[in-house]
Amino acid sequence: MGDFTPHQKKIINRYYDHRDHIMLTKLQEIVTELYLADTEAKQGRLWKRAETAMKNLKIPPTVASRILAQKKPEVLAQNLRQWLDGKP
Repeated sequence: MGDFTPHQKKIINRYYDHRDHIMLTKLQEIVTELYLADTEAKQGRLWKRAETAMKNLKIPPTVASRILAQKKPEVLAQNLRQWLDGKP
C-alpha cells in the first residue's frame, strides 16, 4: 500500500474484510429505493447500481442476469434475503 499511515492501512483493510457485508447493505438500500422510485430513469440507475453490487458480491452471472431481466424489486429482495441468510 502506498504512503499510508498504519492507522489508514487498518481502515482500508477493515473495509476489504467487510466488503461483502457492505455490498449486501447497499443492495438492501437499493431494494428500498426501487420500491419508492417514481420515474423510469431513476429505476434504471438503481438497477445499474444493483448490477454493480451483484458483480462485487460475485453473484453467479446466470442468477444476476435473471434478476436484471425481470427488473422486479420483489425478485431482488427474495434473492437478497437468501444471500443474507448465507444460502447461495
